[in-house]
Amino acid sequence: MTFKNDATSIGIGGHLQFRIGGLKLRVARSTCLDSSVNTVIRTVDLKPWKVFLILLLSYGLGIGILGADDVTGTQWEMSEIEFNLESPVAQPFQVELQATFELDEKDSMTVPGFFNGDQQFLVRFTPPKPGAWSYKIESSHDPLNGRTGKLIVETAPTGTTGAVEVEPKTKRRFQFQNGDDYFPIAFESDWLFALDAENRDGIPKTEKFVDYLADNGFNQLVMNVFAYDVNWPKDKSLDSQFEYGSPDVFPFGGDNENPDHSTLNIEYFKRFDRVVQYLNQKDVIAHLMIYVWNKNVNWPESNSKQDDLYFDYVVKRYQAYPNLIWDISKEATGYGHNDVHYITDRIERLRRLDGHKRLVTVHDYGYCRRFPQNIDFVSVQIWQSELFNVMKKIRNDLPGKPILNIEHGGYEEGPYVVFSGNYTSAETCLARAWQCVFAGTYPTHYWQGAAWNVVIPDVEKLPTDQRPKLGYYRVMNDLAKKYRFDRLISGQVKSNAGFSLHNDDDLCIYYVPEECEFLGIRFRKDLPGRMMKGTWIDPKTGNPIETIERKIEKWPAFKTPDFPGFKLLILEVDTKNP
Repeated sequence: MTFKNDATSIGIGGHLQFRIGGLKLRVARSTCLDSSVNTVIRTVDLKPWKVFLILLLSYGLGIGILGADDVTGTQWEMSEIEFNLESPVAQPFQVELQATFELDEKDSMTVPGFFNGDQQFLVRFTPPKPGAWSYKIESSHDPLNGRTGKLIVETAPTGTTGAVEVEPKTKRRFQFQNGDDYFPIAFESDWLFALDAENRDGIPKTEKFVDYLADNGFNQLVMNVFAYDVNWPKDKSLDSQFEYGSPDVFPFGGDNENPDHSTLNIEYFKRFDRVVQYLNQKDVIAHLMIYVWNKNVNWPESNSKQDDLYFDYVVKRYQAYPNLIWDISKEATGYGHNDVHYITDRIERLRRLDGHKRLVTVHDYGYCRRFPQNIDFVSVQIWQSELFNVMKKIRNDLPGKPILNIEHGGYEEGPYVVFSGNYTSAETCLARAWQCVFAGTYPTHYWQGAAWNVVIPDVEKLPTDQRPKLGYYRVMNDLAKKYRFDRLISGQVKSNAGFSLHNDDDLCIYYVPEECEFLGIRFRKDLPGRMMKGTWIDPKTGNPIETIERKIEKWPAFKTPDFPGFKLLILEVDTKNP
């Protein structure tokens, strides 16, 4: 057995092959049914701690050595089947290819394949359950048609969550396939694709930026497959190293000025794969907007064969990633590009192609409001000043749907003016994000140093006074996990000011505005006389400002601490002892 540092193999009897590249393990098995096609199956995106588990399984420690015709995969991790043709195909994008995977009579999934350049076709599959999955290929290209194989899928190790789905009982919140809560705190970065798109060897700038976001509590990135440039004036002082508008890369043939929409740039998508893969490695959801109409992209004509070629290819190539959710388009029905019928057609087309059934939304509240039956969760673009009650009303008006405020008009200022919106203070943006949370919805943050064409990947190299205050959202993430915000009741005001989240028993969390000097609490009628403990929290740092411990009287009230900005009050009541 041999072991090398990068992109090399561990051969076992000439049958099972491990490829280790960087932090990823690929499990590969080469099988040839005829001389015209070479088939490889591999499991990608495995996190480092899973390497040892698969090695142990493969050597049969307590399980037994794998059969000569079997290959291994992992539940909720993406596997690839590669078909390498001996002869080129005249029109490879026109080749129809799909694989039907079966575990038993009740568990069957059909997923599409796609052309990957160099006479290679891929099928990507993320198994929802462990077991022996067999597959059969159907294709319009004879050398691919009828091919069969098997994928032995191990149970997901502890810590593997699977894809995001809507929690089936309440239909108001999200969870992972393993049942864990998912409380999204999103960040928009439309040009994320561009940071390393011209770097053939790696994505160092992308990794640096994503690491920073993940470390600061963001667990969803709203991003475009492609955007070209903004249509508003640019800051004359902008340092060119941070300008990603008008990129040289392009997902079609040609370039944005002289496009060839009849073909696709496979290399572009291979490099974009690295971004989605790295987000998955960092447990960050890729909220992928397939189109954007106001960023000067030279798109093919709507509903043309070229439009379908691009759209279908994106759906086929990325659906298997377990960290993916779909968004048809940023500001989908704006700018006169199309209408609601086109968006509905795209959703229906996506659902026919997506065998993995990833969640779908549309970055257009008007569409979501009119056609909630077509989407899995609502994306809201609301800038109104009194945000809590607006978001609360939207939630009440759209029962059975999680609500993401994808754009609340707050764009935190950076070292360059990019787009100011209505609010630029980091503290105001934070307050608006918290108001979304207390309304029972979810927030998205924008920083002018990363949301659009201007991207500053290494935030820590900025002078301290120019850095965004993204650590505020680490506090939000930590509190959401600790108190399981998703499971608290929202929208019921348990005080005479501010907003509240509570469990109708022993926990109530209050958002208290800066101008509020006294807070009257509305407890259940059976609670007076019991002990309560309270902590005033600085939402910017998570640090306690002041603590309280006393018995509950009939009309409990608190003087708010003399502390700048809005505050959180966490009250816990001893409901067990009279």
